[in-house]
Amino acid sequence: MYVQELEPVADSLALSALVAALPLLTVLVLLGGARMKAHLAGLIGLLAAVLVAWLAYGMPLGQTASSAAQGAVFGLFPILWIVVNALWVYRMTVRTRHFDVLRRSFGRLSDDPRVQALVVAFCFGALLEALAGFGAPVAICSVMLVALGFDPVRAAVVALVANTAPVAFGAMGTPVVTLAQVTGLPLDDVASVVGRQTPLLALVVPLVLVGLVDGRRGLRETWVPALACGAAFAVAQFAASNFLSAQLADIVAALAGAAALVAVPAARRPAAEPVRAAVLTGVRSEELDEEDPRREVVRAYAPYALIVLVFSVAQIPVVKDLLDRATRRYDWPFLDVVGADGAPAGGNVFTWPVLSTGGTLVLIAGLGTAAVLGVRAGTAAREWLATVRELRFAILTVTSVLALAYVMNLSGQAATIGHFVAAAGAGLAFLSPVLGWFGVAVSGSDTSANALFGALQVTAAKESGLSPVLLAAANSSGGVLGKMISPQNLTIACAAVGLAGREGDLLRKVLPWSALLLLVMCLIVVAQSSPVLGWMLP
Repeated sequence: MYVQELEPVADSLALSALVAALPLLTVLVLLGGARMKAHLAGLIGLLAAVLVAWLAYGMPLGQTASSAAQGAVFGLFPILWIVVNALWVYRMTVRTRHFDVLRRSFGRLSDDPRVQALVVAFCFGALLEALAGFGAPVAICSVMLVALGFDPVRAAVVALVANTAPVAFGAMGTPVVTLAQVTGLPLDDVASVVGRQTPLLALVVPLVLVGLVDGRRGLRETWVPALACGAAFAVAQFAASNFLSAQLADIVAALAGAAALVAVPAARRPAAEPVRAAVLTGVRSEELDEEDPRREVVRAYAPYALIVLVFSVAQIPVVKDLLDRATRRYDWPFLDVVGADGAPAGGNVFTWPVLSTGGTLVLIAGLGTAAVLGVRAGTAAREWLATVRELRFAILTVTSVLALAYVMNLSGQAATIGHFVAAAGAGLAFLSPVLGWFGVAVSGSDTSANALFGALQVTAAKESGLSPVLLAAANSSGGVLGKMISPQNLTIACAAVGLAGREGDLLRKVLPWSALLLLVMCLIVVAQSSPVLGWMLP
């Protein structure tokens, strides 16, 4: 049995926290300072975590390696199992050219570029974030906006800023699922609180987008459809995350936002020529004028309808119980850890949700997609393998970061840092979103930031008397605002629209919005930790 210690270095909490922070500092310096590739930085950070656990905390090498192995396995299943299958569905729509049909369908909804930015970057971007995440919405939406005639810089900025409100529930809820796993908090509790924070961002972001597209005139002339879109998105995201399913939150919200835009008459009015001339400074793709048969348009929307259907059926109590019966629980080998308080660590037991996990449900929807789109079995299998190959470095990054997180959590490093950070007291509520924002800004992933800092937030909350669920959720909600300034996302945006090497230009344009929205989120969390907005929490 390994018993965690809080002050293993010279019986000093401060010195122990400094040593415990070395793996995190290693990853952050390598990513942010040395500009090392994320998978290499993750592996080196993992090595640092293993050395600290072994040499400073006295955790036996066998148990340390077992902790890392469990983190890597969790990274593969269910986390990457979701991402691979979701991206596979998208690749099949591209291969059959139904994604082009979908893009043309969006282009015909409105000729007003400000409304097009809401449809493509905010609503469809949220749907892509729900299905794939990991930079896919920024890359795809940027290209679509350029095809509609947007200037490349403006298209990239709009796509980056839009990729905020849906991030916490992206990739079929991967960030909140990871957060619940590493903190030991119930998924429904975490998703419920995040669903009472990020919807408040959704009310603001569409207004920011129309301002970015057309300045004050855009706000003055299109604030009604922007507010309607944001309000519908916010209400749907709150309702789905609290009463339906964390995995469905962004899908339902994206569809609700799009439906609100279609329903508002102001969104369908033709744009004045001066507006189009001022905004659409690029070259509009001629492919947008092609007419598509109604049958093909229906098939283009079918994959997303299938995913909603499969996840909705999975929430029916009888079906949910049937899927849960396939869940397996194992005593993880070579691991016997108790905390400093003598309670067994959650990592001693590994839970494998074979059928009820989001990745398996997406796989089922993907098989239906292949049938609807007419993709042969062999072609679908090759596309799945190609998806794995495309994600190979992301797979290595996620598994190494989660292995690092598990070593830090089970060795006691995260607990030491949490107890030290708890000295911030009430100020911790303000700092919690900042920590998540910093983690995502460096790693480019809300999932990674939750894995790195989730347990730390919970420990600090318990020590300072704040709600562990609130601060854990704040880590994820604050993190979404770091996505637009992460080097990974900036590089993806520049590569997508042909602006390679101009990441600094984009950063200067989006950084003020990232900082301003982060301040808003910090104030929201502080208010929720007090009687001012404490009534919002479940």
